[in-house]
Amino acid sequence: MSLERPEAEACDLLCLDLPVAEDLRGRMPHLPDLQKAAEAAKALADPTRLKVAAALAAGSELCVCDLAWVVGQAQNLVSHHLRTLRTAGLAASRRDGRLVMYTLTDRGRDLLGILLAPTAAKPA
Repeated sequence: MSLERPEAEACDLLCLDLPVAEDLRGRMPHLPDLQKAAEAAKALADPTRLKVAAALAAGSELCVCDLAWVVGQAQNLVSHHLRTLRTAGLAASRRDGRLVMYTLTDRGRDLLGILLAPTAAKPA
């Protein structure tokens, strides 16, 4: 097993363009913002949660019973995934009598739109 680095991983010499690097460094998001973004991305990294979020996007506002039917999963599993989406700030809930209704937040809708955006057609 070779311990050599592949050519594309690192520069062979130090070539820091300090003004450019400092400008970019100053515009980088702060760690708490990055942590929130990573948690949101992680919440949609599960295929079932992604399907639940897609159903919410298509249905606007749904209860757990409807979501479970739409995604073809048990209510307790869907409830677990909804809790994860809500904790990540991607879904919101409200009580309507004995029902709990769920919607995607704007952030959830935006992130879902990015993940499920159709890819450009590949040339033949």
